[in-house]
Amino acid sequence: MSVTTQWIEISSAEGTFGAYLAIPHTRKGPGIVLIQEIFGVNEHIRSVAEQYAADGYLVVAPDLFWRNGHRIELGYDEAGWKRAVELMNATDRYKAQADIKLAIDALKAHPAHPALDGRIASIGFCFGGMLSYNTAANGFVDVAIAYYGGGIQNQLDRAGELKVPMLMHFGEQDSHIPIDAVKQIAERFEFNDDVDIEVYPGAEHGFNCSHRDSYNQRAAAEAHGNTLCFLSQNL
Repeated sequence: MSVTTQWIEISSAEGTFGAYLAIPHTRKGPGIVLIQEIFGVNEHIRSVAEQYAADGYLVVAPDLFWRNGHRIELGYDEAGWKRAVELMNATDRYKAQADIKLAIDALKAHPAHPALDGRIASIGFCFGGMLSYNTAANGFVDVAIAYYGGGIQNQLDRAGELKVPMLMHFGEQDSHIPIDAVKQIAERFEFNDDVDIEVYPGAEHGFNCSHRDSYNQRAAAEAHGNTLCFLSQNL
């Protein structure tokens, strides 16, 4: 299935920032705001946007690092990691949430998005996984998904604000998110039937990214399938 892609510009009170838009072949579909890793809206994130567009979703991936340079995209080598951490630490999480909300509004206004229900999901990776959690807690989306969301265990005081279905993916061997942190998250949501937590055996941090040494094809395939099922049930 072919998809159409383009960069669009979104206006904010501080200026204009870019977002990568992927439109399904059907020209109509439920919306997904795709939230980047710390490496920007790079080739990997753009390919993920295209993957979900091929699955029938209208996808927008906002550039959250625009205040430090437009369309920054980094690789996964040592230099890329160093710069990515600097950018993450320089990012105001509240401003990032405001940017995500503007991207959601742009998605809802797009002709390819069904006007009647206006339902939107968020899918985030790593840094974006934590932002996806907060996007849901802020009530901006109808469904949320987080891949190896770093720092969620430190924001469990917001768990009671989560009123929408959420799916979290973690790697069993994640060197950035200890399994004890995953257990802490699971215990906090134990009695919330709308929150699903999947742990993938042998999977490291970033297991979904084929551009990284930690890519795990089986875990990536299973997580993608679980995500599509979760979206079809809840969006």
